[in-house]
Formats: sequence, structure tokens, C-alpha cells
Amino acid sequence: MMTLKDTVALNLLFCAIWCFASALTIDDLLYVNFNNELENGIPQPDEDAVSDCQAKDLTKWDKLFTMLENSQMRENMLLQSLDEVIKVELQTLRGEMLDFVSNFAGTCATNIERATFKISESVDKTLDTRLQQAQEDGNSLRSLQAAQLEDQTLLIFNISNRLDNFDRLLQKRAESDLLQQNEGAAQCQAQVDRLTSAQNQIGELASQLKQTQAWISQRFLPSGCDAAVLFPMRSPKIYASVHPADMSLQAFTSCVWVKVTEALDRTIVFSYGTKRNPYEIQLYLDHNSAVLVVGGDKNKVIADNAFEQGQWSQLCGTWNSEDGNATLWVNGEKKAIVSEVAKGHAIPDRGIFQLGQEKNGCCVGGGFDESLSFSGKLTGFNLWDSVLDDAEIARTSNDCSIRGNIVGWGTTEVLPHGGALYIH
Repeated sequence: MMTLKDTVALNLLFCAIWCFASALTIDDLLYVNFNNELENGIPQPDEDAVSDCQAKDLTKWDKLFTMLENSQMRENMLLQSLDEVIKVELQTLRGEMLDFVSNFAGTCATNIERATFKISESVDKTLDTRLQQAQEDGNSLRSLQAAQLEDQTLLIFNISNRLDNFDRLLQKRAESDLLQQNEGAAQCQAQVDRLTSAQNQIGELASQLKQTQAWISQRFLPSGCDAAVLFPMRSPKIYASVHPADMSLQAFTSCVWVKVTEALDRTIVFSYGTKRNPYEIQLYLDHNSAVLVVGGDKNKVIADNAFEQGQWSQLCGTWNSEDGNATLWVNGEKKAIVSEVAKGHAIPDRGIFQLGQEKNGCCVGGGFDESLSFSGKLTGFNLWDSVLDDAEIARTSNDCSIRGNIVGWGTTEVLPHGGALYIH
């Protein structure tokens, strides 16, 4: 069955098609008529309306304008006719729609009422069913909640009893621990008192040991050294000399034990030189600092505050011509290092080592400066033609019996001059 909506749409579609066809026909007629008149040249006026005199006076353009006016009039007439047709068709369509509504309104209302009743009845049945189901679910949920609440109540009661028992146990344990702590505190205090007393005794023993070591260091030689050279005072005539075998050094390590009575600005421990350069190697003291010189006074390594005067101290110096690295060690500890010291230089042979004085390049024992003289004790003077590693230098600081391969203390002759003498 066709609905009201379908009928209205069909009528509107038919009206639109008819209007389009009518408009197309009128436009086509106007176009054809106008083209025919243009193809035939100037349009021919009506013979009854125009006289022979007037026909002669009309030009081609006048005839063309006249034809256009006639075409415009015809177009207006056709448009007016089209408007009247459309009005009539719309009135007819309106009447048909009113008839359709009056014929089918009752039927539609009846069907709508029946459908509404059926839908309402179905919805009521569904709501009743859902309501009964919800009531049943609510009853089940309430029963379950009641059972869970009862279980939770029992569980809380049991937990409360257990907590009470646990509190009592903790209280008893705390009391027992307190008693034990009191007893332990008394024992700990007694131990602390004993430890304090032992620490005091250890401190006293350490102080006595330090004093004893200082007394021994004042009166005895370093470990492994059997003899030392004594320089009793500063004097240009008091020194010792060593004449090594022929040597040409590209590297060296020199070590010596000293116990200086008093060190001034430049107190010479030992020096090595030739007639060409009296200052090839020097080790001297500047108050509490040690200074190593290689190749001349411009190439120095200084270890500030390195030792204490009046105490035995071991001084070691190393040098390598390849990279110029020079290092000073005091009692086995590295105190200073400088790079590019006399790099590429070689220590020449045929020189003389002088202990306690500076080589003057003139002659043995002549022209020494009293202010540069060493006063004190010197032992363990050794010289190697290579750079010893850290472990080897550390061993020399604990054992004076380790000897160098160029100058070895106890094997190479050391000649005392003036008032210098050997002590044991």
C-alpha cells in the first residue's frame, strides 16, 4: 500500500518533469524562430501593416530591432502562459492532497492506536518480568550480605582475641628484655671502663715508644747501615769524595740517608760535576725542603717541607733523559715530580762525587764555601744507572743494605777529608 509520503513525492516529481518539459519547449521554439529570421536576412514585415513608402524608408537595422521587439513580446506572452499553467497545477495538487488526507486519516489513526496498544502491552509484560527478576536478585543479595557480615563479625572477634594475646606476650617480652638490658648495660659499662683503661695504657706505651724511637734515632744508624760519615761542623775543609768508575748516564736513581744538624738556605748533601760543568747532579737542603738539580741550576725538583732536622731521613732522586721526568722521594714516599727536566741531556763521565760540599770545578778540596757545608751524619749513599720503580725505592727506605750498581755504600770507597770521619 502506498503511503501519503510516497504519494506526495510522486506528484511533486511529475509536476517538476512537466514544468521542465514545457519550459524546454518554449525556449526551443523561441530559439528556432529567432534563428530562422536571422537566416532569412532582415525579417519581412506584415504587408498589410506597412505601406510601400514606409518599406522603402526602413533600414536593415530598423527591421532587426523590430524583429527583436516582436520576439520579446512573444517570450513574455509564453512566460505568462507558463505561470498560469503552474498555478492551475498547484491548485489541482493541493486538492488531491486534501482528498488523500481526508480518505486515509481515519485508517492511519486506527492503525497507530492498535500498534501503540500492542507496544504498551509488550512493554508492561517486559517490565513485570524484569521487576520480578530484580526482586529475586535483591533477596539473594541480602541473604549473601547477611552471611558475609556474620563471617566478618566472627573473624573480627577472633582477630581481637589474638591481638590481646599478642599484646600480653609483647609486654612480657619487653619486661624480660628490659631486665636483660639492665644486666647487659652493667656488663657493657664494665667493658667500656676496661677498654678505656686499656686505651690509656696503650697511649702511654705509644708515647714511650715514640720517645724511645727518637732516642734510638738520635744514637743509632738506620736499619742495615753499619757505618756513617760524621761532619762535625760546617767547614770548607770538611767533606768526603767518591771517584766512581767511568760512567755516562742517560738515567739514574740516587739515594742517601741524612741527619742534618742544621740546614740553611743551601746546604749541600752531595754534588757531582766535571771541569766543564761542576753542577751536573746536586742534592741540597733548603731548611726543611729538599732540592734535586740535574744539568744545571735551572733544572730543579723541589719537595717542600719534606723532612725534620735532627732526624734520620732517606732522600731519593730519579731522572730520565728520554722524557725529562725527575722525581724526589722522602722516606719511601713520592713528594715531587717535574717533567722535561734536562730532557735529552747526558751525564758525562770522569767526574767526582763530593759529599757535604759543592764541586767548584777547580781542584779537589779547594775553594769550598763554608755556608754550603753540611753538618751532621750521612750514610747509605747509593747510585744506579736506571730509574727504580716505586716498590724498589720503598724497599731501600726500609733496608740500608741495598746497594747501587754505580756507587754502592759499603763497597765503593768513600774518602773523608778534613774533620770528616767514619762512625759505627
